[in-house]
Amino acid sequence: MVFELTSALIDNILFAMENQEGDFFLDTQAGVVAGGPDETLEADGERYILLPGWESSDGFRLMERFTASLRNPLIREKLSAALDGGRGVFRAFKDILGRYPETEKLWLAFKEREMKRKIIRWYNALREEWGLARIGEEPEETGDLVYEDFYFCESRPEDRSAAAALHALCIAENNMPVPGEENPWAFPGVLSFTVKTQGEEFAGYIAAINRGAALHICALEVKPEYRGLGIGETLLTRLLNAAGKTKITQVTLDLPVESERFSRVLSRESFKPCTTRYCRTLNRDE
Repeated sequence: MVFELTSALIDNILFAMENQEGDFFLDTQAGVVAGGPDETLEADGERYILLPGWESSDGFRLMERFTASLRNPLIREKLSAALDGGRGVFRAFKDILGRYPETEKLWLAFKEREMKRKIIRWYNALREEWGLARIGEEPEETGDLVYEDFYFCESRPEDRSAAAALHALCIAENNMPVPGEENPWAFPGVLSFTVKTQGEEFAGYIAAINRGAALHICALEVKPEYRGLGIGETLLTRLLNAAGKTKITQVTLDLPVESERFSRVLSRESFKPCTTRYCRTLNRDE
């Protein structure tokens, strides 16, 4: 009855769990998955053990958890609307993810990780019945796999038009004032890095200029569909590492209130707030 839970067996169990046609069992003698719509088997507690259950309700709850975990508000809101849509939820959820390949990859990694954890809990319960010790740690986080789809490089002048278009989008998106002489926008400036997809699509950038003795980050912007993946933090880290190899002793950054969540990233990089700027839009009808 005792069997080894190999990686190949886990993959076979995962496939069977998602198959809603018939019951599937683990054949402990052969070490394979058996059953399905064309076979009639029964769990006997010895040779055939029923696999962990996986219903459509389990899949729906998993989609809810994944959606709640997303840091990208644009995609999170679209997926939430799909989950609230009633019939056709699974198809709508899948269709939305299909428009955002990087988030879809995160979803597939999240789903696989959580289902593997369920299998390991099932296997550990069996091991306890056999009087054996539980197996080790649960599967590691796999979210960083998304970076296989991006590459980071020093910015080039030919990317200026793409950077300018993204900057204009961010200004309109957050209703921000157009940069002036006090805080100019520049690309590539004196130090700048760009992130692109493997398909060469411009995804974001960071650019800095000299402001007195300090290096001032005049822009750190990522396309809406790629936010929440840690790209902004990676751009910042690359710029700081590059600046650390020069004689620069201070780096500054103005953080819009709409981006307040990014302050946690700045804290991890030892940034400290030094000024607070307040702004009021005047109503000319008053």
